[in-house]
Formats: sequence, C-alpha cells, structure tokens
Amino acid sequence: MSDIAIIITPMDNCLSHTWSPSIIEARTLQNELSARVIRKGSVLNPRFIAGIDVSVSRFSKLGRASVVVLENPSLLPVETSHAEGALYFPYVPGYLSFREAPLIIEAWQKLRIRPELLIMDGQGIAHPRRFGIATHLGLLLDIPSIGCAKSRLTGQCGFLPDEAGSYSLLTDNGEVIGAAVRTRKSVKPLYISIGHRIDLENSIYWILHCCRGYRLPEPTRLAHLAANGRLDCDRYVAPHRSAKIGRKQPCLKRKTA
Repeated sequence: MSDIAIIITPMDNCLSHTWSPSIIEARTLQNELSARVIRKGSVLNPRFIAGIDVSVSRFSKLGRASVVVLENPSLLPVETSHAEGALYFPYVPGYLSFREAPLIIEAWQKLRIRPELLIMDGQGIAHPRRFGIATHLGLLLDIPSIGCAKSRLTGQCGFLPDEAGSYSLLTDNGEVIGAAVRTRKSVKPLYISIGHRIDLENSIYWILHCCRGYRLPEPTRLAHLAANGRLDCDRYVAPHRSAKIGRKQPCLKRKTA
C-alpha cells in the first residue's frame, strides 16, 4: 500500500496525508483533523453494517486487516475482505490508526458491498486528542463510524449497574467523550464512543442492537475471528442466543446515581 492515502469523498474533496509521520507530526495531524469530525447524526436502518479488526503477528511486523459485512437485521455475514502486509508505524498508544489504517483501507477498497455503518475495534473520540482509529477511518471513508473498545484509553466514568444494557457516561475534563456500556450481565463493559457522523445515543443503540449474547457486538466479534483466520462465512450461522431484536430501540439503562 502506498504511504499516501487519498480518499475521494462524495463531495469531491481530497483528504491526504502520510502514514509514516513522526510522533510529533502525527499528534499535530490528529489535532488538525479532529476539527473536521461530525459528532451528530443518526443511522436509522442500515442494510449493511461493517465490523473491522486487525491481528498482528507476535513474531514479526506483519498484520492482517479484516472487514466483515453483515446484513441487518439478521446480522449474518455476507462478505469478508482481507489485506495482509507489514506494519511500518510502531505501536504507540493513541496512534493506532497510523499503524493499522493502511491495511484496513486496502481491505475496504476490495469490498463489493458498501456498508452504511462501520464499527471498529478501537477508540473513536474517547481519545486524548479526540481522534482515535474509528474516527480517523470514519473521516477518511466518509461513513458513520463507532468506536467499540475493550479497554479505556482516557476519561472517567461513574457507577455502572450490572444489568446488560446499562451504561455510564465517560467524561474527560467535563466533556462527554463516550460511555461504558454493559453488553452482557456481570461481564466487563465496552467503551463506546462517536467515530464520525453519528451521535453517542445512536452509537450505543447500534452496539446493543448488534449484540447476540456475547460481550462483543457481532460485527467486531466476527471481524476478530476473520482477522485470526477463524471465520468461515460459508458455514457460519449466527447463534442468536438472545431474544430477537426488532426495529424499535432497546431500553438503555443509564446509571441513576
């Protein structure tokens, strides 16, 4: 993949930058691009939802990016795309997109189906500079995106009830940057944040909508399997271990204290 990423948006604008900056240059770029992020909007009834994850070899600098497209509301996978190659940017917390996004974009460009919503295993605006990998990808690809992280990078949240569907707002210096969301009873929460072109309430809704009895929502759960070479779409059948979810939004159980 070229060191320069050029994405043409529907408005015929170009957004380009190097994928091999210094840390100082990367920080400056994040601060500049974060001003372009749209933190509002609702995704109403997408036909296709994409999940993205990247696996990295423990013994080399090679990575494998996988995009899994699921049909909504069945959440059955209808297409997968992969890209493998070297990861040139070092692993530095807060700069994951510079390491993984080039392979992700390469895999994305192979898709025949164009998703209407992207869920990324990583941070959105719940990031020190409000520009995590889910935000970076959403802006580059000009698509509503949600950050769905398994751990917290920054911010604080209050008490979180044990019931599935509960959430507690994640704040940083008084600013709401996301939410800790309990997707399964008595299991560690996920940290959900706006990526791009969607608000927080709608982001939480789609994460809960996409859960089928596991901690992770189906898009990123299947993307994780695919990135590790353990997803066979020809044989896979969604488990649907939870009750069928209809078109109405599920009850979001926010903390009361």
